Amino acid sequence: MSAAVDALPEDRVIITDGNVWSAWGSAFSGERVLVLPPGEQSKSMRTYDEALRWVASSGASRRSAIVAFGGGVIGDLAGFVAASYLRGVPLVQLPTTLLAQVDSSVGGKVGIDLPEGKNLVGAFWPPTAVSICLETLRTLDHRQLNNGLAEVWKYGFIMDPGLLELLPPETERLESIVKRCIELKARIVQEDEFETLGLRAILNFGHTLGHAIEQITGYGPILHGEAIAIGMAFEARLGERLGITRTGVAESVRQGLVSQGLPTDSDCLERADDLVAVMRRDKKASASGLAFSLLPEIGECKLIRDVPENEVRACLKER
Repeated sequence: MSAAVDALPEDRVIITDGNVWSAWGSAFSGERVLVLPPGEQSKSMRTYDEALRWVASSGASRRSAIVAFGGGVIGDLAGFVAASYLRGVPLVQLPTTLLAQVDSSVGGKVGIDLPEGKNLVGAFWPPTAVSICLETLRTLDHRQLNNGLAEVWKYGFIMDPGLLELLPPETERLESIVKRCIELKARIVQEDEFETLGLRAILNFGHTLGHAIEQITGYGPILHGEAIAIGMAFEARLGERLGITRTGVAESVRQGLVSQGLPTDSDCLERADDLVAVMRRDKKASASGLAFSLLPEIGECKLIRDVPENEVRACLKER
């Protein structure tokens, strides 16, 4: 951790949460630090307002870097603060969870949630640096590690079948896995930074349903990675139903996720009306129908628009 701290800009303010600061705050000294409650609830308009006002009162200038020290929630929230304070100040991501290290800290998507849906307010604001410290993973329990590994499985499913050969991973493989995931995401982001070409949308495999699951269950009972795992299993089945995904791929996806100990089903899938209502507000959807990133084959993914709601409802019932 000391090397990561030493690499941070001297002129900085830190936004973190109580769990992270309790575990790793001793690595810092004399900091301007805002410690927020952990959990998705902090990705709110109220907390965003609180964080902006705290940054202003801290005396931060346009040259001050905002350091997002935590998991995906802190990265998204602190990143949005950096994107909007003084019309944009430097952002440094210091992710402490596997999920944030392999996915959310890279790519420059920052934002907060609304009661109407997840990540509906935000910006593209790339970090000036991302500092990965694998030491922080020691404080994660098995469920939180699996939460991040769901995104690793996603990268294997959508673009790198070779990555699947390393899963489920041994502890000593984590460094190479994290490095490979960052390389994969960076490649996609460089080609389609602002999601104008549809290429970056493949990173949303499992997320159309997954985000809806998170919202209707209240952000907590089902972790992000668990919701995405359920979403990937469902969207693979939906792809087969639509004739886009090769028969048998859905079972391969399901078996892989089960081998990791990730869920592939949930009773909340019975709430089709609620799920569809949320998915209509997904950024990929249109007036003509829902949109999903689907797998023609393991290692391939493409955005499919105008998916009829009746097909989605029928697939939900098939579980």
